Amino acid sequence: MLQPVAQEKLPVPAGKSGCPINMSIELLGDRWSLIVLRDIMFGGSTHFRELLNASIEGIASNILASRLTKLVDAGLLTRHDDPSHRQKVAYHLTEASIQLVPVLAQLAAWGARWLDTTPELTVRAELLAAGGPPLRERFMTELRATHLEGAAVPTDGVLAELTAAYHEATAERAH
Repeated sequence: MLQPVAQEKLPVPAGKSGCPINMSIELLGDRWSLIVLRDIMFGGSTHFRELLNASIEGIASNILASRLTKLVDAGLLTRHDDPSHRQKVAYHLTEASIQLVPVLAQLAAWGARWLDTTPELTVRAELLAAGGPPLRERFMTELRATHLEGAAVPTDGVLAELTAAYHEATAERAH
């Protein structure tokens, strides 16, 4: 029988209890942390200004700065100097945050099923749900290549498919 691979735990403070649901909610349950991860994951944004301007929910700059610091400190993002500009930094997903893809996909599918959502903002959730585990695994592999290995975002990858579907739904809604 194979032994599970030991993984390092995230560097977060002890929670109010050792319950995994409680600990996850204490880390990710504020209003903005999952939204910031969503925008990096599904929006392809990696710089502060991109995240600030792309936020359809209108995150304030001080809140964004706070959440980015929290997510870096917790080991869900890494912060790197951007070689293209000495005052810019890029934020990248870690393996721990990439492992949230199935969770976010399920949360989005639940929201699409039970809440009054807009078609253009629901289309990615529907595609991820329809594609099931194979599509999520492809997406996670793509995120590993771009965020952990520094590869360019593929123009024919899962993110490109999800983005194209979003733009198509946005164009349909505009008509």
